[in-house]
Amino acid sequence: MATAEGGTPNNGTGVDLRASLGRFLRRPLASYYLILGSAGLLLLLGLIMVFSSTTYMSTQQFGHPAYYFTRQLLWVLVALPVAWVISRMPLRFLRALSLLMVIGAIVLLALTYVPGLGVVRGGSRNWLDFGGPFLLQPSEAAKLALVIWAAHVFANKGKLLRHWRHLVVPVGPIAAVVVGLTIGQGDLGTSVIMMLILLGMLWVIGVPTWLFGLTLGGVGVLGVYLIATAEHRLARILTFLDPFSDYSVTGYQPANSIFALANGGWWGTGLGASTQKWGPLPEQHTDFIFAILGEELGLPGSLMVIVLFLAFGYAGLRIATRTKDTFVRLAAAGITGWFMVQTVINLGMVLAVFPVVGVPLPLVSYGGASMVVTIAAVGVMLALAKQEPGAKEALAARRRRRQRQEART
Repeated sequence: MATAEGGTPNNGTGVDLRASLGRFLRRPLASYYLILGSAGLLLLLGLIMVFSSTTYMSTQQFGHPAYYFTRQLLWVLVALPVAWVISRMPLRFLRALSLLMVIGAIVLLALTYVPGLGVVRGGSRNWLDFGGPFLLQPSEAAKLALVIWAAHVFANKGKLLRHWRHLVVPVGPIAAVVVGLTIGQGDLGTSVIMMLILLGMLWVIGVPTWLFGLTLGGVGVLGVYLIATAEHRLARILTFLDPFSDYSVTGYQPANSIFALANGGWWGTGLGASTQKWGPLPEQHTDFIFAILGEELGLPGSLMVIVLFLAFGYAGLRIATRTKDTFVRLAAAGITGWFMVQTVINLGMVLAVFPVVGVPLPLVSYGGASMVVTIAAVGVMLALAKQEPGAKEALAARRRRRQRQEART
């Protein structure tokens, strides 16, 4: 370390921060705390922004400003105990449930096609109404089920994965059914995310280049076909580079998203002071919540969200690269890829870099089914983080210290 003139160590802030960060990352539970901290802060920020972005809409529709916030908080309170249980669940139990999870997801996706059960929202028939106060979105649960089951199957195959047929069967046909049912609902955004997640997992496995290229090409051809054969999708593609060319129709959302970010400027208008949430920006609490966040919290708030997602992504990749367990590596890579891909697509929509495909910002956007599933996925990531070298021993030592402290008191 550099020293001052009198020989005293130079404890500059930058040096101290680098040293502290280095010590933290060398700890066995670094990934565990990165996942827990980044996800927790994103969840807290999301609750704040849901309340801020929906006060006017809640008052107009239901007579009090906290209607949407209360529902979001309720879903979070339901999901947190689920994530806690999953984080403490032995991985062998989670793997044993994976087949039931994917079968359940397929059944629920199929039920959306049943008249009276399937509900159309936003042009997609991807909701189930069983008559209660809440709607269920099976495609969200299907993402997590597909990741866990595919990781389990690939891990069981072991050296058989050297043969391309074992890379395709049975994951390929089952994935095709899940993606096909989702596409049939009209939900192209979720379908694209599912396909990209599976492509990422295949890349981690180390599939032959020809097979990966063939699969990627097939996904690309399918995407072009689905866009070209749907007039509303084609219109979004043709106008997303210049939303103002069709401002009143397909460009309305991205154009008003740009207005929100421009209005916020460098430092934002202040929490609760957005003007776009008063009506001009549709879906300001779901798909476009980042636009309201950028308007109210400015560049610092926007960068904070990006940094938190990068921290989550770094922790996920750290788990995947430090483990020798194939299931842990693939499940961590799959969930991390899911969160990162969905985040990039959502931010791209808000910034008018990508077409509007209707995907929420994980842990931040309003939504019951998506919130429960993403928090459950965080629970899975915490369980995977405990498999890192030295993590179990560190957790056991922490429990012993806590027990000794409780015994003294």
